[in-house]
Amino acid sequence: MLAAVLLTSALTHAAETTYDLVIYGGTSAGIAAAVQAKRMNRSVIVIEPTDRVGGLTTGGLGQTDIGNKAAIGGIAREFYRDIRKHYEQPESWKWQKRAQYKGGGQSRTGSQEDTMWTFEPSTALKVYQRWIKANGIVVVYGERLNRKTGVEKSGLNIASIRMESGKIYRGRMFIDATYEGDLLATAGISYTFGREANSQYGETLNGVQTRYARHHQLVKGIDPYVEPG
Repeated sequence: MLAAVLLTSALTHAAETTYDLVIYGGTSAGIAAAVQAKRMNRSVIVIEPTDRVGGLTTGGLGQTDIGNKAAIGGIAREFYRDIRKHYEQPESWKWQKRAQYKGGGQSRTGSQEDTMWTFEPSTALKVYQRWIKANGIVVVYGERLNRKTGVEKSGLNIASIRMESGKIYRGRMFIDATYEGDLLATAGISYTFGREANSQYGETLNGVQTRYARHHQLVKGIDPYVEPG
């Protein structure tokens, strides 16, 4: 009887755990956000609807458009550095010799770079799994958001989310790291799609602007804040 009471108490406590950050979607963005949260000593949980983290990065898109490599920094660049470290190991080359491999176009890797810009999906998955283990990140697989009644709000803030299985996850802050934006849509956040007119937001380079936007627009030193710094 005592054992049953203790077990019930433990399950109740687990269900009532409130995380500093709840991330819905174990895409590259979701894993990067979780790593940063742990580095800031925050409690975090990643909820991935499938049985595999990494999204497109671990699903087959191993060569992407880059443009200005100097614009890629932070945890994203750490990923490409870890990719380079992986392929520096002779045992990583199973299908061809390293000397036979040649990258092309924007993703070509220079001999002096500490990064590598192309990779196998399995290699990307190994990097993310190593990050998850090294940072002690809790990842829940196979849990999909209840799109009808899955979001509980406190005022304008999300307080908890409910999965199709009935499981509830509470957090002080939530990140929707899915590709579809299911969490934000279920929470009632306004959204749009397609291309809006220049006049709507006073933009000049939105949409297809080949006359004015022929080159990479992300220059080094862009500040992400309205008030610089």
